[in-house]
Amino acid sequence: MPQRQVINASVSPKGSLETLSQREVQQLSEAGSGSIYTLFRQCALAILNTGAHIDNAKTILDAYKDFEVRIHQQDRGVRLELLNAPADAFVDGEMIASTREMLFSALRDIVYTENELDSQRIDLSNSQGITDYVFHLLRNARTLRPGVEPKIVVCWGGHSINTEEYKYTKKVGHELGLRSLDVCTGCGPGVMKGPMKGATISHAKQRITGGRYLGLTEPGIIAAEAPNPIVNELVILPDIEKRLEAFVRVGHGIIIFPGGAGTAEEFLYLLGILMHPDNRGLPFPVILTGPKHAAPYLQQLHAFVGATLGEAAQAHYQIIIDDPAEVARQMTAGLKAVKQFRRERNDAFHFNWLLKIDEGFQRPFDPTHENMASLQLSHALPPHELAANLRRAFSGIVAGNVKDKGIRLIEQNGPYEIHGDPAIMQPLDELLQAFVAQHRMKLPGGAAYVPCYRVVQ
Repeated sequence: MPQRQVINASVSPKGSLETLSQREVQQLSEAGSGSIYTLFRQCALAILNTGAHIDNAKTILDAYKDFEVRIHQQDRGVRLELLNAPADAFVDGEMIASTREMLFSALRDIVYTENELDSQRIDLSNSQGITDYVFHLLRNARTLRPGVEPKIVVCWGGHSINTEEYKYTKKVGHELGLRSLDVCTGCGPGVMKGPMKGATISHAKQRITGGRYLGLTEPGIIAAEAPNPIVNELVILPDIEKRLEAFVRVGHGIIIFPGGAGTAEEFLYLLGILMHPDNRGLPFPVILTGPKHAAPYLQQLHAFVGATLGEAAQAHYQIIIDDPAEVARQMTAGLKAVKQFRRERNDAFHFNWLLKIDEGFQRPFDPTHENMASLQLSHALPPHELAANLRRAFSGIVAGNVKDKGIRLIEQNGPYEIHGDPAIMQPLDELLQAFVAQHRMKLPGGAAYVPCYRVVQ
């Protein structure tokens, strides 16, 4: 990545941001808690780098080694001093409004996350405590809006997709917006941007002024996949597991578009949860969709689910090819069932408390070479536990592809090794090879993709 133009600037939040205590400012200063400063600096740089067509966190960090962000407490709130910041985030010396908004969202989330971890009310030793923690993080970000009927549709899919697939995601988003539905994505490029862009136009057509474009991310991802500027509610969760739980607790239905390892990770996480016996009968509409040329991809993903998790897993979603209006109609019908179910059981519309999530899906997975090699991928496991381990395998591949720490581990120790039953390893290897052949692992235009993994049968 070539060195780009930089700028020095001082920015304050538009509107209000709670003032920080001296301790919090110290935590975020380079002289204070180094890890917290480093985390905020990394997230801030990613947000300022919005629009760059690159998905390698290490490359971005290396390109702006001199970037600094300093936090100053003032009588009227917080002010950020930026040194050697990407100039593309500014127009005539003024920071773009969406960038400034997301920059202070990052500050809010990182400070609050750290303070919550020090709070006695947070208990991460059990599943319920982890869910409560996710709830508090979302509530602090003002994401939870009690009384609003179910209409948040989560859209998952790849950041590296072709033009036809991107246009299709915009068409689906447009149909969702025409039906007054809101969009939640991982907030980056590709599938994470297309549905929001489509919904923005249709919300304007319907004269909807309060359309929500919710982006949920985590520090390791945001550094590689900067938020797209349409996002008007950005929330940075502490890790990938909290982010995934936030998706399924806040979202009322999920649409899955073509993608790579990250999309497979999300899909397997969702199936593992829906297959848990305690979630039997709980309505949660899930649709796999794409343009006509993506039909082989969707069928291969469907076949992979059948080969590894069985027909019971396949029953939890439907596949719709090349029909954006039908996708939106089916999702709207599914949301009506969600609304009725929650009313009957007095469950909140804004947070899915009734959904059972095993602790194994909530505990952060550290994709070291040892942990990746020791994953148990066997049909001897209950299907929802096998789904959890497959999810971890794809999570490691994502880390090796785009996350700074994962990329450095691969550079030091070579590719991860993934072991398991041949009946699982073969379809897994075939799916991963298809991702590589279809350029779904990395954004095109750079160096040829070098796998960060090796499937061992």
